[in-house]
Amino acid sequence: MEQRDEKLWRIAQHRASFRRNLYSFIVVILFLWAIWWFTSGEDYMDDRRGVPWPCWVMLGWGIGLAFQYFKAYHGNKQTLAEEEYKKLKNQQDV
Repeated sequence: MEQRDEKLWRIAQHRASFRRNLYSFIVVILFLWAIWWFTSGEDYMDDRRGVPWPCWVMLGWGIGLAFQYFKAYHGNKQTLAEEEYKKLKNQQDV
């Protein structure tokens, strides 16, 4: 059995988790927009009153999803610190 790199395994888990949450986000948001449309969407189009309530759900959940994306695809503090250390080390060697 092949030994796996723990750092890569954690990154893979974060990315898989992000994708699952993204798919859930899409499905739930589409469902909420459908509920909104069939209950008050046509009235809203006539009156133009306020912001549709699914926007607030999208905003809140979307902010959390954005943070999860950055963690999954742009590293964590330790990885960033390691990269900065390597840059400084290379500058010092020059």
